[in-house]
Amino acid sequence: MLEVSDLSASYGVIPALNGVNFNVRQSEIVTILGSNGTGKSSILNVIQGLMQPTSGRVLFRDEAIQGLPSHKIVNRGIVQVPEGMKSFPYMTVRENLLLGAYRKSSWSKRKQTIEYVYSLFPRLKERSNMSARLLSGGEQQMLKIGRGLMAIPQLLMVDEPSIGLAPLIVDEVYETLSKLRTTGLTILLTEQNALRALQLADRGYIIQEGRIVLEGSGKDLMKNNLVKKAYLGR
Repeated sequence: MLEVSDLSASYGVIPALNGVNFNVRQSEIVTILGSNGTGKSSILNVIQGLMQPTSGRVLFRDEAIQGLPSHKIVNRGIVQVPEGMKSFPYMTVRENLLLGAYRKSSWSKRKQTIEYVYSLFPRLKERSNMSARLLSGGEQQMLKIGRGLMAIPQLLMVDEPSIGLAPLIVDEVYETLSKLRTTGLTILLTEQNALRALQLADRGYIIQEGRIVLEGSGKDLMKNNLVKKAYLGR
């Protein structure tokens, strides 16, 4: 579904990505793991058209999308849930969700889709008419993922969904991502929380200093000594 080849990008003169190669197959959950500042978010931003690559290629369903405007990439079915993205605080939960259905194809199905999102996140349904600024941190994360789902994506990219959340809320978020797996939705996930990500993912990639240094199945990476030492504290 998604193939990234020899991808490089920079912030001015500061390199962010250096020859990154990876792929995501239909209906897979793939995670990219790395510490802060290693290039995880930059990968998603390039795929989404929010950052221009200096070289390399991004294919989505066999069509090159690198360099396209972000709205055209969204229209092709790629939706990003950025780390740290805020809700619109003085709009209700429902209004925030409906903002995600701005694609023509998703707007016509907004009523069915919002009920689906509510089935995944019952707490959002309970707070549907509440101002988004009153939500807890975990509920804000649920709202962000729900808003991404309102666009009816083919590929959902989620940037560090567990950051800053209490362990019980992280459990809820990952339980929902696991439910999404059963629908056949393809998910590309970046994380510092290696244990949770690898438990969920079909495959994973380790990124260091803008380069992919290791790849494998989630189970195999959890057994890898480098991963154990650097990311699992074992």
